[in-house]
Amino acid sequence: MPRKRGDVEKGLLNKGFRGREGDHHYYNYFNTQGKKTAVFTKTSHSHTEISKGLISLMAKQCKVPKQTFEQLVDCPLSQLQYEGLLIEGGHVSPLSP
Repeated sequence: MPRKRGDVEKGLLNKGFRGREGDHHYYNYFNTQGKKTAVFTKTSHSHTEISKGLISLMAKQCKVPKQTFEQLVDCPLSQLQYEGLLIEGGHVSPLSP
């Protein structure tokens, strides 16, 4: 089922992603200490809905399975939980004390 682009973008922004403009809307993940990571995704300016296929691609870019990505943008998965998954997967460095 397609998702509204605005809802997905809002969910990302609420979970530590920061947006920047370009030929697409780019979103980089900043950890809970405010440091930019290599995790990113993007959405298109031209589409108001994001297809299932693109949601799967965004999940891959964000280093989680599609179901986990949907939980991230729908809010059941907190930023701390997401960051824990990224750390476990070796995609971001553990938080420094």
